[in-house]
Amino acid sequence: MAKEKQLQQLQSIEDKVRKLLNKHDDVLHKLVAAQEEIKSLEALLEEREQQIKNFQNQENIVKIVDAIAGNTANSTELKLKLNEYIREIDKCIAYLRD
Repeated sequence: MAKEKQLQQLQSIEDKVRKLLNKHDDVLHKLVAAQEEIKSLEALLEEREQQIKNFQNQENIVKIVDAIAGNTANSTELKLKLNEYIREIDKCIAYLRD
């Protein structure tokens, strides 16, 4: 009878350990998913920050062009040239970050 009780206790402990291991696996899967989501959100945030910088650059270009150029023909040409320079500079910066 004592052996039966010990076997039942061992079975109970084994069941509890299995449940605990299953919960551990579930938590690990959730952790991995959360880490992947964090990476995704960080990448999205970086992209948005870059877009904001680009918009700020464009706004600065417009201010510079308006200050420099008096007529619309010169200002359009100047805007295009400055945009081209800024894109090239952005590519260089991105290359240096990698």
